[in-house]
Amino acid sequence: MGTGGFMASMLLVPPLRMAVDPLLKAGEEKPFVPVADVNEITDEPKRFEFTLKINDAWVKNQATTYSAWVYKEGSEIVALSPICKHLGCTVNWNASPEHPNMFYCPCHGGLYTKDGINVPGTPPRAPLDLYEVKVEGGKLYLGPLIQRT
Repeated sequence: MGTGGFMASMLLVPPLRMAVDPLLKAGEEKPFVPVADVNEITDEPKRFEFTLKINDAWVKNQATTYSAWVYKEGSEIVALSPICKHLGCTVNWNASPEHPNMFYCPCHGGLYTKDGINVPGTPPRAPLDLYEVKVEGGKLYLGPLIQRT
């Protein structure tokens, strides 16, 4: 086989690793981070910030700050991403006097209903993404984003 064969076989390692990686991570538990006490959450959306420590290939424990719009809908807690699905600006609750009780994106006038559904006729073409929600010991924990289209 020789050196040339060995070098050629090494070219197969990255694509093979990429193909197997999702299988290796399938059983991995997804991280949930504490965000708030449950008694802080009402039926009015409130913005909460939280920090995730991320390990990537080069940087270990890189801290990144995220936020979520959180509110109660009956006995359920809903956590929405604040990122507009038009061009990635940040939406705010009740920020437009012309459109009360809605999420408003100031960049291009995007509108979303309280549950994050995009309003037809405005720039966003998809609803706001949702965070996975978990409640333990009176604390709200948020997990990975659930993409909505």
